[in-house]
Amino acid sequence: MLTPTNAIVLSKLRFKDNDLIVKCYTQKQGVVSYLLKGVLASKKSNKKVAYFQPLSQLQLITDYKSNRSLQYIKDIKTDFLYTSLHTNILKSAIVMFLAEVLSNALQEEEQNDPLYSYLQATLQWLDANDDYANFHLLFLLELTKYLGFYPDQTNIETATSFNLQDGDFQELSISKHNVSGQNLALLKQLLGTTFDELHTIKVNAKQRQSFLTLILVYFELHLGNFKKPKSLQILNDVFN
Repeated sequence: MLTPTNAIVLSKLRFKDNDLIVKCYTQKQGVVSYLLKGVLASKKSNKKVAYFQPLSQLQLITDYKSNRSLQYIKDIKTDFLYTSLHTNILKSAIVMFLAEVLSNALQEEEQNDPLYSYLQATLQWLDANDDYANFHLLFLLELTKYLGFYPDQTNIETATSFNLQDGDFQELSISKHNVSGQNLALLKQLLGTTFDELHTIKVNAKQRQSFLTLILVYFELHLGNFKKPKSLQILNDVFN
């Protein structure tokens, strides 16, 4: 049965000589992998590859069957055309990094409209805005809402540390997973802001890298199969 769905590209992998496997987060079925047969065989068919840039937003018509591990795309077009996400070198580094994180973190093969809407809206925000140095920090922090481990802010006002394993603010640092100091202060700031107010938060490259490391540890502790992204070093180098 032909099924329409919006989709955000997470990754692509060459398969055999001329085929491509593309992993997407779709609005209708969650995470889905598609097999594009012969797409690398000629210049004419190779044009389709251009659609599958990291985090591209697409409209797909698919031949979807729930008992099949690889699905097939019958028709494709762009859902939202980015103006800077794939041409600005700094934004491209963020996109590469976030695509790897999402490919790693998103596993569910079921519909989740709030999560899809979040990804759609925030990526469009990144495309449109010029003050985005801390975008990936807030993006990952807000993503935890949809993954089930958003920080519990019950004691945020009086807390002197945050426990990454428990996911809550505490008054005593009793664990190796407790965070304090500048990282704690930045965490509290980010939890109290929005993407449009991100420009008010000023941190240097070293602080940004330190906090990003903290968030990735947070993901590792709460997502069993999560691995540190290979593109992390590229992102840090670009922003340094």
